[in-house]
Amino acid sequence: MNQAATAPHGEASPERASLSVNELAAPLVAALIARADELRLGVERLASGVTVVDAGIGVPGSVAAGLAIGEICMGGLGQVRLAPDDAGAGAGWPTWLEVASAQPVLACLASQYAGWSLAASKEEAGGKKFFSLGSGPARALARREPLFEALGYRDRATTGVLVLEVDRAPPQVVIDKILRDCALAPTALTLILTPTSSLAGSTQVVARALEVALHKAHELGFPLDDIVGGSARAPLPAPSPDAGVAMGRTNDAILYGGQVHLTVAGDADAARDLARRLPSDTSRDYGRSFADIFRDYDYDFYRIDPALFAPAEVWVSSLASGRTWHAGKIDLALLRGLWLEEA
Repeated sequence: MNQAATAPHGEASPERASLSVNELAAPLVAALIARADELRLGVERLASGVTVVDAGIGVPGSVAAGLAIGEICMGGLGQVRLAPDDAGAGAGWPTWLEVASAQPVLACLASQYAGWSLAASKEEAGGKKFFSLGSGPARALARREPLFEALGYRDRATTGVLVLEVDRAPPQVVIDKILRDCALAPTALTLILTPTSSLAGSTQVVARALEVALHKAHELGFPLDDIVGGSARAPLPAPSPDAGVAMGRTNDAILYGGQVHLTVAGDADAARDLARRLPSDTSRDYGRSFADIFRDYDYDFYRIDPALFAPAEVWVSSLASGRTWHAGKIDLALLRGLWLEEA
């Protein structure tokens, strides 16, 4: 069996170093393809041997496919499922998505995070430039992001899967780059295409509620090795055929409806500080729809306050002290105003 190994400039914990996100995801990918008709997916084997799964471009896709793709994105180290509104704190929206992982750092940051920039010029792409952020296990093979130095993790599997949030297939030049950077044979690579305007695409984005919390914790300087468990939930909106509206809805689901519970080791005061600083309401941009914020910043992500990219409500439990701290709140009224029309 191929195994992951520590990166040359970092050091992973022993249990993380022995786990391969691509190998763990491989049976999930096989199951997704085997259920393609049931999940309303399209599957194509390119002449080169690369497998492309269409989850919403030329086919309808489904929420069920999005749940499965969410687990693939997490490298087989997370669980993603639907849960009905239980008339508790989240009362007011019919469908919620739940995520959990016992290996949240690997699942969310080494695999699920959409951090691999893949682009092609108009000339390279045959007339229309191409851009996508790659997410999923194959990122840990290529390690093209500085984040992997902090994680100290490298996967050495001989198969790989990458998820692209796109509305068209990637050009050959991008596929060739993925193969080269991941050191994979074409027959060993699977690409899953998930436009955010599709059922599967919107579902797999909302499934990133826990990942958003892990990424902000890392940006705040919290020691990643101290995060030992996590779970999250968020409301699942209907996708919009307008890609910009669809993107706004999935972001709002997490920023204003996401609830995250992290279990951490280490210093108890650090855990309390993390809870205080983690929620999205610490941002100066908090309180309006993401689509409006994005528009007002001339569609430039880098002008948005980074503190906004966080779940709405958090709980942080300290193993050292046995205490749990809470901060933030969900705003279902805002989401209902954005998403809901009374019949």
